[in-house]
Amino acid sequence: MTRLVHAGSAVVDYVYRIDALPLPGTEKTASSHARLAGGGFNLMVAAIRAGMPVAFAGRHGTGPDADFLRAALAAEHIEVMTPPAAGKDSGNSVVLVSEDAERTFVSWPGAEATLSKADLAQVALRPGDWVFSSGYTLSYPGSREALADWIETLPAGVPFVFDPTPVVAEIPRDILDRVLARTTWLSCNDGDAAAIAGAGDPAEAAALLLACHCHHAEGVLVRCGAEGAHARLRDGRQRLVEGFVVEPVDTNGAGDTHIGAFIAALARGDDPFAAVRYANAAAAISVTRHGGASAPTDGEIRALLSARPGIAALE
Repeated sequence: MTRLVHAGSAVVDYVYRIDALPLPGTEKTASSHARLAGGGFNLMVAAIRAGMPVAFAGRHGTGPDADFLRAALAAEHIEVMTPPAAGKDSGNSVVLVSEDAERTFVSWPGAEATLSKADLAQVALRPGDWVFSSGYTLSYPGSREALADWIETLPAGVPFVFDPTPVVAEIPRDILDRVLARTTWLSCNDGDAAAIAGAGDPAEAAALLLACHCHHAEGVLVRCGAEGAHARLRDGRQRLVEGFVVEPVDTNGAGDTHIGAFIAALARGDDPFAAVRYANAAAAISVTRHGGASAPTDGEIRALLSARPGIAALE
């Protein structure tokens, strides 16, 4: 069975809802607080709910946050492929969600920041597997070399999906170039695309990423929030796949939801543009709910797509 193997980081989020970010030297009282699994967990949940089995190949620790994270993975029926790392807890992130639905992070790396060759040697891929990783693990000095080496040696038939994330500037350029060269599908937001390609326009950035950086990729997606996503394919097709207008309450995890849903749709054989629209719908639903792992089910996504049939170009 086709499976998504997530070779990246998952952490625990400590989420505080506030009306607005506090000014320096002042204090805010949150209207709510929650402890939730986050980071790569959000993407894995999105793929699971879209119908794709998932396995976690990242590093996780020993301690209260690691125990909480593993319990969340088990609850979603996500296989854990690596053993706990002794002596170090999993990392965590303080997430401040303001009334405008924006989120602000303060993160503390844990065991996930020290993914090693020995850890990755225990990851047994199967025929039909897809692999995903993000820029977060590549930004950690204790993980980047091992992960880049492993990505470069993935079997030729294994599709590799990569999201550079907002920490792209912290990834050494030689590491980033190596990973982009092995990428089958690149999905990034417009800011990250511009940081790599040097172009501010999303459509132009997508073209440059495909032509100059992702030499073996089948396609590049540049996510632009509610506007949708610019998709450019190796066969020359390109399109802005429109998004969905919704009233957001929490944008945490929207990008993760988009990528997880996109991979699930592609892996089952959907046309790439249809897969992008499916992912747009998933992300739109997710931002109307609180929490990063708020991805909708396949049935909920299809209901939104049916209610808003969308562009004729997908016929």
